[in-house]
Amino acid sequence: MTKRGFARRSRFALIMVAAALAASSASAQQGEPAPKPGKPIHAGDVLSGELNAMKGSKRGKRPQTYQITSEPRRLPPPNGLCNLETGPETFQLVTTSDAQAAQLKNFIGKEISVKVDEVACAQDAGQMSEAVVTKWSVLTKH
Repeated sequence: MTKRGFARRSRFALIMVAAALAASSASAQQGEPAPKPGKPIHAGDVLSGELNAMKGSKRGKRPQTYQITSEPRRLPPPNGLCNLETGPETFQLVTTSDAQAAQLKNFIGKEISVKVDEVACAQDAGQMSEAVVTKWSVLTKH
């Protein structure tokens, strides 16, 4: 025993619920402020964050790389924001010698500060960070 018009009323209720959900999501998107770009980073500035090891080559053909997760930072022109709204948050540290790799090995999973001498946006498809730091030096030891 179904009442007449049940399908019509349920369809109307479904449309009203969908309209209410669409309106609430639209108003939520408008209420969020746009993210602000991070502060700029230049040669000689300090970059701090947690250090993570990235997968490297076992035969020593590729340099060992590490990653620092930090607050968003803007890069100097022409790199700018690296095609991101706030700037990069992950920075890949490239080691050029075994001594640099050994220096960083003790800090994996810990907070570290490095002085940045050369930084650029990631360009290669294999890079897992948003920006690459090719010249750097460790400032603090924790």
